[in-house]
Amino acid sequence: MRVVMISPGFPVEQSYFTRALAQAGAEVVGVGDQPEHVLPPEARANLVHYQQAPLGRADEVLDALVDLGRRARIDRVECLWEPYVLLAAMARERLGLPGMTVDQALLFRDKELMKQRLDEAGIRTPRHASATTAAEVWAAAERIGYPLIVKPIAGAGSADTYRVDSAEDLAELLPMLLHVRKLSVEEFINGDEEYTYDTVCADGEVLFENISWYRPRPLIGRSVEWISPQTVALRDIDAPHLQDGREMGRQVLQALEFDTGFTHMEWFRTPGGETVFGEIGARPPGARSVDIMNFSTDGDLFRAWAEAVTRGTTAALTKQYNALTLFKRARGLGRITRIEGLEQLVRDYREHLCVVDLLPVGARRRDWRATLLSDGMVIARHPDLDQLTAMADRIGHDLQIYAS
Repeated sequence: MRVVMISPGFPVEQSYFTRALAQAGAEVVGVGDQPEHVLPPEARANLVHYQQAPLGRADEVLDALVDLGRRARIDRVECLWEPYVLLAAMARERLGLPGMTVDQALLFRDKELMKQRLDEAGIRTPRHASATTAAEVWAAAERIGYPLIVKPIAGAGSADTYRVDSAEDLAELLPMLLHVRKLSVEEFINGDEEYTYDTVCADGEVLFENISWYRPRPLIGRSVEWISPQTVALRDIDAPHLQDGREMGRQVLQALEFDTGFTHMEWFRTPGGETVFGEIGARPPGARSVDIMNFSTDGDLFRAWAEAVTRGTTAALTKQYNALTLFKRARGLGRITRIEGLEQLVRDYREHLCVVDLLPVGARRRDWRATLLSDGMVIARHPDLDQLTAMADRIGHDLQIYAS
C-alpha cells in the first residue's frame, strides 16, 4: 500500500506517525511545506518520496498529487494535523480514494456545522452560533447570555479562546480577535471537570479508546501563568462517572459518520452530573498526549493508528497505568538561569518518572501564551490515580524554573 502523508514531519509528533506507517508495511510519500533536509529523521528516513509544496495553496498541492498519481499508484491520503484535514479530504476526492470526504471533514473543522449535526442527533451541545462580524457576535451574545465562550470556528486547542462574563468584557475582547475570520460564540458550561474521549477506529469500529482528565480545564490553564497544566490519561475508563461521556463519544462518531483514523473529543461534566459535548477533531490530541496513552498501556498508539489505516485492525491495548503530562513555566523573562527542586523529585519518584524534558540553562524562555509545552514537561505514571495526582501536584509546586 502506498500512502501519501500530508505534513509528515510537522508538528514533530507527525514524524512518529510517518514512521509507524512504514513499520506497518506502507510505502509513504510525504507532502509538506518544509524543505526535505529539515524533516525530523523519523520522518525523512521512512519516506520513499518527498514532495515539497505550499500547503496553504490547495490547488498547487492537488495538482502535485495528481501528477504523483500519474507516475505511481496512490492508495490513501492521510493527514493528522488539524489545519490540513480538509486538504486531505479534497485530495481524496480529486484522486478518487477512500476515506473522509470534504463534507465529512467540514463537520470536524467547522464547530458550528459540527454542533448543528449533533443537535440533530439529540446530543447535548452548548448553545451556540457562528459570527463573522462584530454585530453578529453581539447578537449571539444577547441570545445565548453570559458567561459565554468566544473562539475560532476552525481552531485547534485553546488558542484564541476566551471566556466572556459581560458586555464590557466582550467590548474589550473583540479588537483582539480581528485576525479571526469566523468565530464560534457558545454557552459557557459551568463546572470544573473537563475530559477527552480519544479513539483509534477502523471501518467504523472503535479499536482503542482513551479518556483523559484535564487538571485544570484548559481555558484556565492557558490563562493563568503560574499554573502547571496537567493532562491525565486515566487507567479506569470504566469508572461510573465517565460512562455518559464515553457513550456520548461513540454517539458523536456515529452522528459524524467517522470511519477510520484517530479522533480527539473534549467534553464536560457539570457539578449536577450533566454530560455536555465540547468539540471533536479528526486527529490525535496534541501536547504529547499520545505519549501518555503509550505510557498508560505500554503500547504504541502511533503503530495502532497506522495498522488501523493500512490493515483495518490492530492489536488490543490494555490500560495498566494512569499517566500524565505536566507542563512547567519559568518565572521571570529572558533566558533560563537555574532549575530548582528536580534532583530531590527524581530521587523520590524515579520509578514513576517516564520523561523529564526541561529547557536547559541558557535557553530563551518560550511564550507561555503561544505554546502549552511551555518551558518544560514531565511525564509520570502510577497505577493509583490519587498517588499520581499527589505526585504531580508536588512536582508542580517543588520544581521551579527561573529566567532573567
